[in-house]
Amino acid sequence: MALLTEEDVRRMSNQGTRGPVVVNRDQMLTPGARDYLREHRVEVVYPQGEAAGEGAPSAPAKYRTLFGAALNEKPEHMTHLKGNVLVFKDHPRIAFRGWIDALEAEILLTQQAAAGEGYGALAGELEEVLGFVRRYIRFDVLDEPVGAIELCGYTPEQLREYSHYPEKHFGQPHFLACYTDGPALLAVNKLRTVVRQTELAAYAAFRDADGNVTRGDMILGLNRLSSLMWIFMIKLKAGRYERK
Repeated sequence: MALLTEEDVRRMSNQGTRGPVVVNRDQMLTPGARDYLREHRVEVVYPQGEAAGEGAPSAPAKYRTLFGAALNEKPEHMTHLKGNVLVFKDHPRIAFRGWIDALEAEILLTQQAAAGEGYGALAGELEEVLGFVRRYIRFDVLDEPVGAIELCGYTPEQLREYSHYPEKHFGQPHFLACYTDGPALLAVNKLRTVVRQTELAAYAAFRDADGNVTRGDMILGLNRLSSLMWIFMIKLKAGRYERK
């Protein structure tokens, strides 16, 4: 029988802010652990049939967690990481998926702004960007590689080169956006910041304890997407998009 100490349950409940603590059949709470849980009002969950000593459930548990629990009901504060694996809703990979959702929404609003100003070509390029971003959930959930990156005709190397030296390639130096810039340019600028936030969320979701990344391909894709947003802004400022 494994003992769960106060230190164990403190870690499992993340200082009492996440909860609940799941106690399996082969585990027992120490008195100190029980006192901590009671004092901090942390919920204790026993997988079906275990708390009352009813023996093993008649059917396999529907869900499992990263910390080894087996559950037959999905708690509202947990969600699917992949398959039947549940995690807390503030898990870094769930937070990352939330940023992907926000990024998709911002792309659509930017397309609307571009089309409203007559930049049909830009709206079309953003449709390609939208398709790329929508595949990110698949890359995550199914562990699929991003593969070769080419966005709107630019390779990763070109995206880096053109965004770093815009005057050389577009005749437009780096600039700071201003409220007098058009709606499309300002929308792309906002979109660029959301891409950046999504990249940071990806790093938080796919790094190990030593800070090394496990999905460098996903982070690279978002980094180069940020470069593409800057290229869009440069091209708008330089008048490289025809308005219709």
